[in-house]
Amino acid sequence: MPHRETHRTERIGWLRAAVLGANDGIVSTASLVVGVAAANASRADILVAGVAGLVAGALSMAAGEYVSVSSQADTEQADLTRERKELATDRAFEEAELAGIYEKRGLDPALARTVALQLMAHDALGAHARDELGMSEATAARPLQAALASAATFAVGAALPILVVMTARESALSLAVAGASLVCLAALGALAARAGGASAVVGAARVAFWGALAMAITAGVGKLFGTTVA
Repeated sequence: MPHRETHRTERIGWLRAAVLGANDGIVSTASLVVGVAAANASRADILVAGVAGLVAGALSMAAGEYVSVSSQADTEQADLTRERKELATDRAFEEAELAGIYEKRGLDPALARTVALQLMAHDALGAHARDELGMSEATAARPLQAALASAATFAVGAALPILVVMTARESALSLAVAGASLVCLAALGALAARAGGASAVVGAARVAFWGALAMAITAGVGKLFGTTVA
């Protein structure tokens, strides 16, 4: 029995949602916590803000991913419906169209037509979806999977700053949250880059930089707001 190879493109759907969710969970919650702490809030107030951010963020991420990926799925289905109608009303044109695609990829005209005819005899819609529309099972839109992965990983990421708030000394709370969050962001960026076949160092640096920038800006806003209100 032939060995089935696995490819990184098969991870695109869930990996994108998972990385986006975890990254947003850490960055947004850590920034929120650091900003509230900079406004001289108590530990209890910071915890309330962090938990509220976790719940709201997870639900928002799930809803956003579901709507976004559902729109992609709707577009894919519309294209497939159109292709199905074209196959039913003008099959000869569709055969020539598919053969032309294979010719552009390097096959001679006779072989391209033979391949097109054989593939269409086996699965006409599948052949056009794959080679004309660029669709495949590995990259198909899965709204529910994306929503659940995004919400779950957001919650996991957001839990980190909250745990630090609960355990760190109150005098060093902001530094502890920022430090732990940046370490985790760098690790997440490296892991995601490696899973996608990219440079772990570049992935870690990219995620850590934007996380640090977000926390620094939010801390500045919190400090300014706290000083002004006080």
